[in-house]
Amino acid sequence: MSASTAATGPSANAAHLMTSAVVFTIPVLKLAWTLGGGDAARDALLAMGPANWLDVVIGMFFAEPVLAAVLAAVACHFTYAYQAAHGGAARHRDRSRAATAATAAILPVAVAVVVGAFNGLGWGVATGLLGYAMRLGVVMEYRTGGRSTETGHRTGRPATTLWPRVAEAIRLVAMALALAVLPVLAVSAALNGRAWTSVLRCDVDTGSGPQRARVVELDRSAPGVVAWDIPAHEVVSGTNCAVDPDDVIRPPWWRR
Repeated sequence: MSASTAATGPSANAAHLMTSAVVFTIPVLKLAWTLGGGDAARDALLAMGPANWLDVVIGMFFAEPVLAAVLAAVACHFTYAYQAAHGGAARHRDRSRAATAATAAILPVAVAVVVGAFNGLGWGVATGLLGYAMRLGVVMEYRTGGRSTETGHRTGRPATTLWPRVAEAIRLVAMALALAVLPVLAVSAALNGRAWTSVLRCDVDTGSGPQRARVVELDRSAPGVVAWDIPAHEVVSGTNCAVDPDDVIRPPWWRR
């Protein structure tokens, strides 16, 4: 059995797969539902181009602070568990607890800054603390003998004292976040009918002369934008644009 398999097991491997599926497929669902169908999603994606595809991911995950916090916590836990299983725990076995705790904080601080920049200081701090707690759970698993530093295998030692029980509880929380909470939040965000980017009111010409229309920005190109015309249901070029503060494009799926 490989170290990665031993360190994770079927449930954790499923959690890895679920996280990857959420990141890569949920933005497609977001695009399709918000714009109203498969053809619309295809046309919008072609108009955006590959360079702007990341805008959907960024706009979706960082406009939804709970979703961003959960994704960050899951990433913090499983990246650290993977590193520990691939020799990290053995290499750092003799490192002081303070040094280990400081190293474990690097990624949580980074994601806290990113989430905080999009959603405010409170969400950034909460995300960082949650991600750090997930990482400390991995540290405790190895420090308390729940996993072998040599192989990454779970040792099967029963959690009968406080810290082993805390480590086991954090592991179970990480699995629940990855396998249940993250996909539910992601699907809800994809089907809420809100735009992932700016909604504008622009002058557009669809063949019957210039008129004012409400559009979703897909790409910026001087002197205006490439956008999705919401009423006309097509890609258009817009000029003289002003921001529309209402980002709702259609009712959420659960109100249909």
